[in-house]
Amino acid sequence: MTSTTTSEPRAGVDGKGILITEAARRQLALLLGQQGSGRLLRVGVRSGGCSGMSYTMDFIAADEVRDDDDRYAYSLDDGTTFEVVCDPKSLLYIYGMQLDYSSALIGGGFNFTNPNASQTCGCGSSFAV
Repeated sequence: MTSTTTSEPRAGVDGKGILITEAARRQLALLLGQQGSGRLLRVGVRSGGCSGMSYTMDFIAADEVRDDDDRYAYSLDDGTTFEVVCDPKSLLYIYGMQLDYSSALIGGGFNFTNPNASQTCGCGSSFAV
C-alpha cells in the first residue's frame, strides 16, 4: 500500500523553498522527532551519481547553519513546524523541486521531482541539468 498525498505540496510558510507534499512533511516530522530537538533538514546537491549530480538530505544541528544558507519553515497540519536549509549553489539546481514520500515496499522512500533536470536516473536520486 502506498502513501497518498491528500493535499497540494507546500512551499515554506513564506511561500518560498522547495515544494514538500503532505506525505513527505509527515515523514520528515517523524524523522526529525527521532533526531531530538534543535535539528534541521539540509537539502542540497553534489557532483556525482548516475546522471552527474545527486541529491543530498541530512539532519544537522542548528549551529551548523551557515550565514549564506537559505532557511525555510514548513508547517504541519497539527500546527508544528520544521526548518529546511539549503546552500545558495544547490538552490540554483533544485528551486521549484517537489519532495514526496511513498511507503511502497518497492520504490518507496523520498522521491524528487525536479523541473530543472534535463535528465534523471532510474534510481531517482541523481539528475543532469
